[in-house]
Amino acid sequence: MRHAPTILHLDMDAFYASVEQASKPSLRGKPVIVGGLGPRGVVATASYEARVFGVRSAMPTAMARRSCPHGAYLVPRFTLYRRISEIVMERLAELSPLVEPLSLDEAFVDLAAGGAAQTVEEARGVGQLLRRTILEETGLPASVGLAATKMLAKIASEEAKPDGIFLVEPGTEREVLAPMPVRALPGVGPTTAETLRRAGMQTVADVAGAERAELLRLLGTAHGTAVHTMARGVDERPVVAERESKSVSVEDTYDEDVTDRSLVVLKIARLADRCAERLRAAGRSGRTVVVKVRRHDFSTLTRSETLRGPTDDPVVIREAAARLIAAVDTGSGVRLLGVGVSGLADFTQEDLFAQSAPPPEPETPQESEGPAHRAEARERSGWLPGLDVRHERYGPGWVQGSGVGRVTVRFETPSSPPGRVRTFPVDDEELSPAEPYPLTDRVAGLGQSSPASLPKSLSSGGSSPREEGRSSP
Repeated sequence: MRHAPTILHLDMDAFYASVEQASKPSLRGKPVIVGGLGPRGVVATASYEARVFGVRSAMPTAMARRSCPHGAYLVPRFTLYRRISEIVMERLAELSPLVEPLSLDEAFVDLAAGGAAQTVEEARGVGQLLRRTILEETGLPASVGLAATKMLAKIASEEAKPDGIFLVEPGTEREVLAPMPVRALPGVGPTTAETLRRAGMQTVADVAGAERAELLRLLGTAHGTAVHTMARGVDERPVVAERESKSVSVEDTYDEDVTDRSLVVLKIARLADRCAERLRAAGRSGRTVVVKVRRHDFSTLTRSETLRGPTDDPVVIREAAARLIAAVDTGSGVRLLGVGVSGLADFTQEDLFAQSAPPPEPETPQESEGPAHRAEARERSGWLPGLDVRHERYGPGWVQGSGVGRVTVRFETPSSPPGRVRTFPVDDEELSPAEPYPLTDRVAGLGQSSPASLPKSLSSGGSSPREEGRSSP
């Protein structure tokens, strides 16, 4: 156990929704839900205003609409999210070589490994300066947890939300954990929590005070041992620098079941091309092509083919995916398709004789009035709520909604007042898709050096009283 809270956990608050509120002045202070918008869509992130109405991540969007019908429902803009994430991760990398990203908006940092902090006050100072720097450079709030273990650092960042800092001083771990519900412990989900509740254990203190043998009997040897150890505030897991991806994949979920066989083949070809683009962007290649199919009844299957050498060639990946999907019965309809490549390498070794004869080119589906065709038409329309557009006369804006041949746009930027709404025909020649409008100059100039880089060490007297973070008792 460390003697200083030198493990930092950073979590950007309601990240996707916060980005959308920062981008769109008319949505600030209002419920914002980001995710899939179709009948089978799922909430990716909900703003704190939406959470008041019970909207949560991973909730079906249809259920969220019933709980919060007046919220703004937007599709994700991953291009902008990734730009902001890169800035945040750059700042973390200045603190330590040991940065363990968990997602675009969340990471652990070992401050001791980088010499950024060795004491309680130094760690607090780093956390406060980090939050200020991220706010200045991205315009977004972030919460920081500091502790001597990864488990406590993550729990501390949850306690710090929204937009705060919480530090667990060494020696107070069990005191901080004791009143928390058992669900606060990593790996304790609804099933485990219910098992413990039936045994009379509802708080972490209850679990910490239980006999180890009792927990092993209830939860099994491995899980019971882990829960018993964590309840006592012990966590020996180190911060591990980012591991290389083992696979690259893309997948799409469809609002309506796709039953047209030629359309399935066409979609697989498009997914294969997108997968190849991701491979090349990452400078990787792979040997095994995988196709994923989820049928109308939610049954899911995968099929794979291993090539003789690694490739990033979209033609080779497309042909392998076509062979794989040809062996799958999709007549009853599919709700999800995916293509992935695993067995990654840093080079290609094409063997022109590794592949069997190429299959015929996918047929372009004939025009029809069926559900699959209507879904494809919606995909082509492109006017999805939340996406960026530009009008030759009115400038930058974002799609507020579309339907019956019309598209409604609100014209505003991150630094403008709430903008005016205008409606146009979907084929208006003056209206076109646009790149996301940057939140700050730093986001606009991604890749340039920033004058606000974080120092490797901080004195304990650099923060104002207003910015003092919360500490454990």
